[in-house]
Amino acid sequence: MGSIVLIARLVLADIRVHKVQAVMLLLAVTVATATMALGLSLRGVSDALYEQTRAATAGPDLVALSGDTGPSVTSTLTSLTEAPEVVAHHGPYRVVYATLTNRGSTSSPVVVQGFAETPGPVNRPLVTSGRWVRPGGTVLERGFATALGVGVGDRVTIAGRSYPVVGIAVTAATSIYPWAAQIGPGGGPSDYSGLAWMTRSDARALASAGNLPVTTAIDLKLRDPAATEAFIDARRVPTFRVNLHSWQFTAQQDMVILRNSQPILVIGSWLLSFLAITGVAALAAGRAVEQTRRAGLLKAVGATPGLIAAVLLTEYLALALIGDTLGLLIARLTVPAIASPTASRIGDAAGPDGATIATATVLAVAVAVLSTLRPTLRALRTATVTALSATAYQPGHRPWLTAISALLPTPLLLGLRLMARRPGRAVLQACSTATTVISIIALLSLYAQTDRGYGLNGSPALPNLRGELDRRLMLAVTILLITLAIVNTLTFTWTTAMEARANMAIARTLGATPGQISAGLSTAQFLANLPGAIIGAPLGVGLFALFSARNWTPPPTSWLLATVLATLLTTAALTVLPARLAARRPVAQALSAETA
Repeated sequence: MGSIVLIARLVLADIRVHKVQAVMLLLAVTVATATMALGLSLRGVSDALYEQTRAATAGPDLVALSGDTGPSVTSTLTSLTEAPEVVAHHGPYRVVYATLTNRGSTSSPVVVQGFAETPGPVNRPLVTSGRWVRPGGTVLERGFATALGVGVGDRVTIAGRSYPVVGIAVTAATSIYPWAAQIGPGGGPSDYSGLAWMTRSDARALASAGNLPVTTAIDLKLRDPAATEAFIDARRVPTFRVNLHSWQFTAQQDMVILRNSQPILVIGSWLLSFLAITGVAALAAGRAVEQTRRAGLLKAVGATPGLIAAVLLTEYLALALIGDTLGLLIARLTVPAIASPTASRIGDAAGPDGATIATATVLAVAVAVLSTLRPTLRALRTATVTALSATAYQPGHRPWLTAISALLPTPLLLGLRLMARRPGRAVLQACSTATTVISIIALLSLYAQTDRGYGLNGSPALPNLRGELDRRLMLAVTILLITLAIVNTLTFTWTTAMEARANMAIARTLGATPGQISAGLSTAQFLANLPGAIIGAPLGVGLFALFSARNWTPPPTSWLLATVLATLLTTAALTVLPARLAARRPVAQALSAETA
């Protein structure tokens, strides 16, 4: 217990001294784990919402649809109810394909189902507002009504006839908005469609007056809901075109609207994790000398290597686990809005499951360990006397570099030498910049695509919800990546300045001005980021193409060039303040601190 208390006190004391570093690690881990947890949770949450809607609406296990009509079709569909596996059914009922107009401006394809005024034992839509169908009125599916901006008491025009909206309801018998059609009038694919219900007589009158396409459907409840595929395989109807849609198919179709959301969030979490590791690693490297001296002090008073390792790693692990907890909490609060963007499902969205929590926790621990393992091992391996007198790492002398740099202007000379002192860090900076540019280019590529709206004939009057969700998520991930990249740029600049303070002080004694020192620090960051910005542009286009349809449209070349230029200019601007602060430090103070 005494060792645990000692470790806790040492960790808390170090966090109080280094609040900025603690906040950065906490922020980085939180956004990375939240993004990953969101991406991994979408599938399970979508299925859970469908299951809850299905239970509340007595959803069918199978829906049989035929593109034909008439007594023969009705008889064939009815014969399916005689199978021993079927325990209940609803229908056959009429499905009419029409056009709905809202307030004379917004037109959309609509599927009108003719239902009884008293719902049966199977497929009982749950009314969430208003009442169920009555003669002369219509009930709209909630996702469709939300997209239209229609509520109870409003009027809509269907196939030229005006109807009051008497209710809003949800159902699990069809897919979420806008895939209510299931099959087209001819038995094949159809346009995006909303769903409405009328009485059977109103649906019949609507079809007759407008000479509209009509199909026939029947809902089946099986003794074993898991045996839908066996039932479909055993009962093929060769006489008429009949499509059998299982409840598993409907649940899977719900995920279509989230098809791009999971890759955006999961890949975004990988990129965020990489930026977190590079940023925290830069901070850890900047504190390497301090940590080495701290390890030497602990060794001097009798601390074992295990205790020293625990002290050095516990701080980062504790902050990472706190960030992991915050990230999972954010994911729990955010996932309902992402997993059900159409309001077609009801129920409570459960939070991340055990597997998701475990994966996010492993990610958080990996960020902390990978960022700090090398400085910790270095501190442990350093002898006590050496650790107590440790100074900043001095790289080897390179005569060829000195000869080349002597011919350059002072800021460029200093920038090249600073970058050459830490080639590994320069590579990390380039990768960090490339990661940011990749996300920005992928976002611009997404905005370059043309989405087909849900309105009549693809009209944008009803926007494409999947496209809007993808753009919102991609924008959020990109903003988070840019935020971490900004923090990383400031961290890299300040760490480089602190490690090179003795060299910069010597340069000033030889005649370099504070402005030249500041420009040299900025130049070092600019040169390190330049290859990353250039490489990131084609990689961003390639990443977007990997998850896009074959007919995707590449973004204009001018967008790519503007992104690279803006990234480099922003990087240069961000390095000005920390570079100037470091350059204005008194020479005597810098030299005395280095030799102390």
